[in-house]
Amino acid sequence: MDLRLYDTLTREKRPFVPLDTNNVRMYACGPTVYDFAHIGNGRAAIVFDVLFRALRHRYGAGHVTYVRNITDVDDKINVRAARDYPGVPLNEAIRKVTEQTYQQYQDDVTALGCLPPTVQPRATEHIPEMRAIIEKLVAGGFAYVAEDHVLFSPQAMNAANSVLPRYGSLSKRSLDEMIAGARVDVAPYKRDNTDFVLWKPSKPGEPSWPSPAGIAVEGRPGWHIECSAMAWKHLGEKFDIHGGGIDLVFPHHENELAQTCCAFHTDRMANVWMHNGFLQIESEKMSKSLGNFFTIRDLLGKWPGDVLRLQMLMTHYRSPLDWTEERTLQANIELEDWSHVLQSYYSWPEKVFPSPERLFEVLADDLDTPNAVTLLRELYSRARKGTQKDVLEFAASCRLLGFRNLDKPGLFEQGTSGIGEGSARLLFENATRVQALRAAYANAAAPTVISSIKSEIEGTGVRVEIDNRYNIELVLGDRSGIEAKVQELINLRTAARARKDFKESDRIRDELAAMGVQLKDGKDADGNPITTWEIAR
Repeated sequence: MDLRLYDTLTREKRPFVPLDTNNVRMYACGPTVYDFAHIGNGRAAIVFDVLFRALRHRYGAGHVTYVRNITDVDDKINVRAARDYPGVPLNEAIRKVTEQTYQQYQDDVTALGCLPPTVQPRATEHIPEMRAIIEKLVAGGFAYVAEDHVLFSPQAMNAANSVLPRYGSLSKRSLDEMIAGARVDVAPYKRDNTDFVLWKPSKPGEPSWPSPAGIAVEGRPGWHIECSAMAWKHLGEKFDIHGGGIDLVFPHHENELAQTCCAFHTDRMANVWMHNGFLQIESEKMSKSLGNFFTIRDLLGKWPGDVLRLQMLMTHYRSPLDWTEERTLQANIELEDWSHVLQSYYSWPEKVFPSPERLFEVLADDLDTPNAVTLLRELYSRARKGTQKDVLEFAASCRLLGFRNLDKPGLFEQGTSGIGEGSARLLFENATRVQALRAAYANAAAPTVISSIKSEIEGTGVRVEIDNRYNIELVLGDRSGIEAKVQELINLRTAARARKDFKESDRIRDELAAMGVQLKDGKDADGNPITTWEIAR
């Protein structure tokens, strides 16, 4: 079965037809290495890792080339280097920042289950290719030199009578609309406000290289030319798939497309443009000012990488993803269950994995990971009570989606502060109460209402911590105290029932219910009354 992928350029889902089935080529924009990658960057890494895996499954691992670049020349890098290494020459400080951040990124995305791309080129290693493209653009009349800058002219592109696409075709914007979204400030040396920088002079001490187009002073590349150069070097003038976050459609990808098409006189840079949607936190935009900005490293300190991956894959890549504590807990619970089934098969002396064709067929429909997760749940149910073949199909399907730690005993029990089995379930089962508590604070509910909800949560052995902005965090602790209290109340209720004091029995039952405890009355093997309990769902 072949893939069908949604193309941002044409705004339609259509069959994916590689330019060369022996070398399927894809490019995804990678990190600018100046700080820890945030969880939104993690989503992009996971999305295009799933695509990479699907393409390898369909065309063979040796027939797919995946390029994910590393931007290691940027104003943000310069600022961070000067801040972190005062007194150190800037170029040396930049090397320290980029090397450290590069390794942090590699460690983070590996923990998320991402395969290493075929090539991870660095921008600073491709300056000759950048200069070559710029020379082509100047010679073709699509770029010009002004005050030691080289600028690209969208007006010149749109005036060309050739196979070139219109500038703005990817983002579906007019030139006037693009002015507000341009990354660079309007400068007096620009011919038009929409012109953007291909090359600029370096300030003293900054990284610099010999400039193109006859410019005497040394300089450094603009943002967009870097990806055009790296894609050309490793994938050619035209390739199959270009990917990135939806925030990169304009201006970055629009400008990439313009540069490449004008330099090589082609109608397309990539046959398919794919973009993953935004990520928000608890229905709010992720922002440092809101206190809800999380790096991949932050979340890996609390959850296994497979949990973060599953949380991501529950939402289709083109849809906005709402990252919530509740959904993360749900993912942890599911993976804990799945791992119990899969831990056993690693002890089998011989394992022949079937090809996970059913899962691939779901992924083939524009990376439909939500339905792929649904299929994994079905396969898990069969594997629990099925044959070795069922378990191996489940295992093979998990591998195709990139879950790599399901054979490690106890891993997912450590996902929530490590109090042992059931910890994730305990927090998950309190999620509705937490939502009620947030609503109570937001609506300025009576203190008795707030106190009642807090008591229900804390009655399950979880401590509620609330800061001055009403951010709520649940902290797992030792449950021995609450368990002793519950058992004491059950004993009192049992005694009340024995003396037929049903009013007192009901009162104790209601008190336990308010604590979030659900009772189940029954009889033991000898026919004697017995009461068991669990946290109410």
